[in-house]
Amino acid sequence: MIKLNRAAAADMDDISAFLHIADLTLSGLDSPSVQLWIARDKKSGEIFATTGYEASNNGTHALIRSVAVGPSLRGAGIGQELAQFAMDRAADDGAERAWLFSRRSGPFWQKIGFTAADTHDLALVLASTHQVQLFSETGQLRREVAWSRRL
Repeated sequence: MIKLNRAAAADMDDISAFLHIADLTLSGLDSPSVQLWIARDKKSGEIFATTGYEASNNGTHALIRSVAVGPSLRGAGIGQELAQFAMDRAADDGAERAWLFSRRSGPFWQKIGFTAADTHDLALVLASTHQVQLFSETGQLRREVAWSRRL
């Protein structure tokens, strides 16, 4: 089991660099509405895993985001652990449904219970989230693939 720590303001540059390499959305990472956790290598101090979510205004929906594992550790089940951690924290905070965007990792998300969802349904219930706002403003929303599951 990975030891995850709540991300702090001092971690944001490292998180941004790590997620940029993973090709994940950076929008709103420093916002108080985005809950993020990280794992750092004890020797090097480098981030090797991140996970998080952003809740809807009413708290019943959570946008899972920033689930990433360093390349050398992929395939060891860490991603599933990270995703479950974010879903558990979101459920603890009152979320009943988890959503996410993923064009490349559908099979991974299906293994942990996600099913394909309507992108516009996601955008409707999570309209206040940074990622939905960015994707709506840039036109990226129409190219995205949405996934969802009950928590």
